[in-house]
Amino acid sequence: MTPQTQEWVKKAEGDWDVVLLLRRSRKPNRYDAIRFHCQQCAEKYLKARLQAAGTRFPYTHDLSELLILALPLDPSWGLLQPELAALTDAAVQSRYPGKWSTSGQAKSAFVICHRLRSVVRLSLGMKS
Repeated sequence: MTPQTQEWVKKAEGDWDVVLLLRRSRKPNRYDAIRFHCQQCAEKYLKARLQAAGTRFPYTHDLSELLILALPLDPSWGLLQPELAALTDAAVQSRYPGKWSTSGQAKSAFVICHRLRSVVRLSLGMKS
């Protein structure tokens, strides 16, 4: 794994660690942050995989756009498209006043992130 790929993985794992900490918290206002960091973790893992393959990618937070670039590496990831589209929305909508995430939305974001994290780590030759 190249040093740049390792940096993307390290950044993604930083977001993953935050998600795990927030999930243990009992505070009700943690759901927005869980969703945001799940999106960030997924984004960074997709970018890690693209970088490892030498695939250039734009500066974007759109997981669907990144997934399209990653599909030649593993076409089965196309099954994740609807979930990643929903997770992309979580990154933006939950960051502004007037929009609040629910426990169910936070759980869904975690499941999506966990699934993507696992498949990308396996693709990079890492433990899932």
